[in-house]
Amino acid sequence: MPALYIVATPIGNLEDISLRALRLLGQVKLIAAEDTRTTRQLLNAYNIKTPLTSYHEHSKRAKLGYLLDCLKEKDVALVSEAGMPGLSDPGYELIAAAIEHGVPVVPVPGASAVITAVVVSGLPAGQFLYLGFLPRRHGDRQRVFQAVADEPWTVVAFEAPHRLLKTLKDALEIFGDRKLAVCRELTKVHEEVFRGRLSQAIEHFTQPRGEFTLVIEGKPRQKPEITEQVEAELYELYRQGSRAREAVARLSETSGVSRKELYQAWLRLAKGE
Repeated sequence: MPALYIVATPIGNLEDISLRALRLLGQVKLIAAEDTRTTRQLLNAYNIKTPLTSYHEHSKRAKLGYLLDCLKEKDVALVSEAGMPGLSDPGYELIAAAIEHGVPVVPVPGASAVITAVVVSGLPAGQFLYLGFLPRRHGDRQRVFQAVADEPWTVVAFEAPHRLLKTLKDALEIFGDRKLAVCRELTKVHEEVFRGRLSQAIEHFTQPRGEFTLVIEGKPRQKPEITEQVEAELYELYRQGSRAREAVARLSETSGVSRKELYQAWLRLAKGE
């Protein structure tokens, strides 16, 4: 049965493509490309002669039916301008339609600007929020930032060079002066990764050029402290004759304060301080 292959292509350096991706691009009968010019450069570099058809934001409605008809008879590969198709590009609609029509959808993973930026940023990568391309309007952009301002996870987003400074200033206003990495032209000749604070990035990028991926620190977790209420509970347990180890473990569980800090407080009670 014919299949739709979701093929990742390089985000810059043409060598960042898998052997499997090259084989499949040469074997399928048609390649649906977000940008045929960019894809043609890749195909020419590896002497691949597979026919191309455009499938982008402005042609997706007209081409969707055509591509579904093609998939009844032959394998089709979907590629974006760069990276993994379906992620912040019109490929999503074709993938969803293929699944709805029972067409096998086969991922061929590879380069991704999102993952590349996160791992090179130096910021926590265990969990992150991907915002895609940020809104163009100031108010809409601020609302997006406000919605995630209290989340502890690293935030990742794409931005165009002519809006970069405005976006950095919006982020500074909403997030405060958090750490971030500004990744420019990843894997390309003029690749740059700026690491610092939002205020420093605003000073650094006076004339931004290229493609940007922003990786912004999540809201720093506040360390739980011994409040008056915690002190009162600790004193009550001490007065009742509880054992130090049990009292400290119990209060640490309910308050989040470290056992070490609570034990030091317990010792001060025992000394009458």
